[in-house]
Amino acid sequence: MKLDRRTFIKGAGIGTASCALASFPGSIAALGGVKVKGSAESVASICEMCSTRCPISARVVNGKNVFIMGNDKAKAFGGAVCARGGAGHSQLYDKQRLVKPLKRIGERGAGEWAEIEWDEAYQIIAKKLNSIKAEYGPEAVAFSSKSGSLAGHLFHLAKAYGSPNTFTHITTCPGGYVVAANAMFGSKIKRDLSNSKYIINFGHNLYEGINMSETRGLMKAQMDKNAKLVVFEPRFSVVADKADEWFAIKPGTDVTVVLAICHVLIKDNLYDKAFVEQYVEGFEDFAKEVESYTPQWAESISDVPAKDIVRIAHEYAAAAPHAVVDYGHRTTFTTEEFELRRSLYAANVLIGNIERKGGLYFGKKASTYNKYAGETVAPTLAKPGVKNLPQINAKRIDMVDEQYSLIWSSGGIYQTILDATLDAKPYQLHAWIMSRSNPMQTMTDRARVVATMKKLDFVVSCDIYISESAAYADIILPESTYLERDEEIADKSSKNPTYYVRQQVVETIGDTKPSWLIWKELADKMSLGEYFPWDNMNTLQLFQANKDTSFLNKVKQDGWVSYGKPLLLREPSMVQNFVAQYPFAKPADDDGTYASYLHFKTPSGKIELSSNKVENMAPGRGVIKYREVALKKSDELFFIQGKVAVHTNGATQNVPILANLMSENDVWINPITAGSLNISHGDKIKIYNDTGTEEGRALVTPGIRPDTVFAYMGCGSKNKELTRATGKGVHCGNLLPHSIAPVTGMTLHTAGVKIVKI
Repeated sequence: MKLDRRTFIKGAGIGTASCALASFPGSIAALGGVKVKGSAESVASICEMCSTRCPISARVVNGKNVFIMGNDKAKAFGGAVCARGGAGHSQLYDKQRLVKPLKRIGERGAGEWAEIEWDEAYQIIAKKLNSIKAEYGPEAVAFSSKSGSLAGHLFHLAKAYGSPNTFTHITTCPGGYVVAANAMFGSKIKRDLSNSKYIINFGHNLYEGINMSETRGLMKAQMDKNAKLVVFEPRFSVVADKADEWFAIKPGTDVTVVLAICHVLIKDNLYDKAFVEQYVEGFEDFAKEVESYTPQWAESISDVPAKDIVRIAHEYAAAAPHAVVDYGHRTTFTTEEFELRRSLYAANVLIGNIERKGGLYFGKKASTYNKYAGETVAPTLAKPGVKNLPQINAKRIDMVDEQYSLIWSSGGIYQTILDATLDAKPYQLHAWIMSRSNPMQTMTDRARVVATMKKLDFVVSCDIYISESAAYADIILPESTYLERDEEIADKSSKNPTYYVRQQVVETIGDTKPSWLIWKELADKMSLGEYFPWDNMNTLQLFQANKDTSFLNKVKQDGWVSYGKPLLLREPSMVQNFVAQYPFAKPADDDGTYASYLHFKTPSGKIELSSNKVENMAPGRGVIKYREVALKKSDELFFIQGKVAVHTNGATQNVPILANLMSENDVWINPITAGSLNISHGDKIKIYNDTGTEEGRALVTPGIRPDTVFAYMGCGSKNKELTRATGKGVHCGNLLPHSIAPVTGMTLHTAGVKIVKI
């Protein structure tokens, strides 16, 4: 392109408009510039550019910039950070970041704001919440937060206030496999990818949705262990590209292939009979159910050849127990998430890979680990107990059906906030307090979220940007970034006890505060200060450490502290090393393992392939089975989504460096489909259905099924404050219908769409 004066002025005009808008009240730009101040020595901390929260080490360079790298003491993470983690400094002093509380002064969502002081913000919130409490009861207010660090502080405020309605983002992302694990094992379970010799993957794209420790574990398995990786996914993703075999499975049919693998394992006597007999409840019922789920049946639904399903099942069994079927994160979600995730777990259970290298295992926190060792190998963390919290009598808004009982204590059904607001089911909500949460982007049916925001009497958002959701708030509270705050010690235990901690690297820019302090100070204004007896974060950390200053100092100095030897209860070599290390350790079984100590927190004390508890709460679902679902109309294409390596769903699209790396999410279309629609690569397209309409660009590629289109999540912001992200790409949530899946409460991430060239 020729760069003449006209072109330059045109480009400069765009830039000027963007910068002008970036100077909205409360932003860093409104400060007229900032200077980064902080430690020139490396400070151990924790990243927060995604939900993985990797250990990092950061320092200020020449008083101008922040250099972020991995913590080399966390070996599983490789002492490295991903692109998102390395971009933390770009978020820190982004001109569009909020550094001052804001009050809405125009219509909700109109983008008209005024800066206010913290005391005024607290006074407004306290007055409004106390008024709602007096008129409608405390249950009329919902509190939501992204799960993880600091969510507990907002939820503690909710308890002190008297509301039972606290929600994480779990039903928009990881809820399915969490609920399924609780149903089958009684608790969460982890995967030992690095030691696997055979890995079956249903769209868990660790090479794009990067989790540093698990991504490196998968790389290690493939490179060092020569593990075979088999991927079933409708598109040729990066993980499919790195696989030994890729099958372009029909969206929403993953469960048929998993059940067929289980069928082959049982029919051909490839399963671990001894393990099943000792540890499994309901095997006979499950075996009877999968008897009809043949590879030929699965092929007719999924398009995966039956002969390949049989071969893969035999290869998988031959590698047992050092083999694994990955149970998450993202497959093509249907409403039958519960059956899919239970099926994925069942395929692991059948080969007896529980507590074996390369299989699945339970985290060994200090209290458990110390019992096996017969001595205090690792310190345990104390939980600050607050006495005399108000008795909450009202039921949660998602307690309308007993089938959802496994999700109530695991984060709740997030999208029921919409139903309770718009339809008063089971009762009317009047306010929503959200922290680090952007439901306008991450929930489905964006129009329904907008309607909810507009109907509520009061909305408060605590965030670092004016996100799409914050844009509809009445009060926005600016949270300090993760580089500007201290937090409690976090438990990161895996095969042995491990702790790490987030620490402040730079001085606070502008007038922001950590959210733990925000909710404590708000509690004071609401006359609830007695329920927040700690003075500062150091007080909380000391309490956690049981006043063991040497332990606390060690965690702060190193940032990542592991104790003892890795332990898997059914791995003889690991148990042998463990017993040799600790003189008072529990004696090993005759086979050299701790197999007899393995128990499950289920009603039967075993792994439940068939569950009376599940049957009682969700009649007809006690046994895992296939249920057909309709995801699209006959004249529509499947629309699926996924994660990309440079963004975190709806959280990072406005971060300058990451926005430059990827600003739009072009829609993947197969050449056959594109040809039939007269669409060429790069063409502007309209993608639409009964839920919404979006415009984007076509990415024509053979790396996707002809009946399917794909887009990365998180783009297409619709509020004017995020100038780098607004109007860039397709807003996936605007094309996904409002839905609550049985048992898990999950949203729906597969839908039918039509596409036309613009």
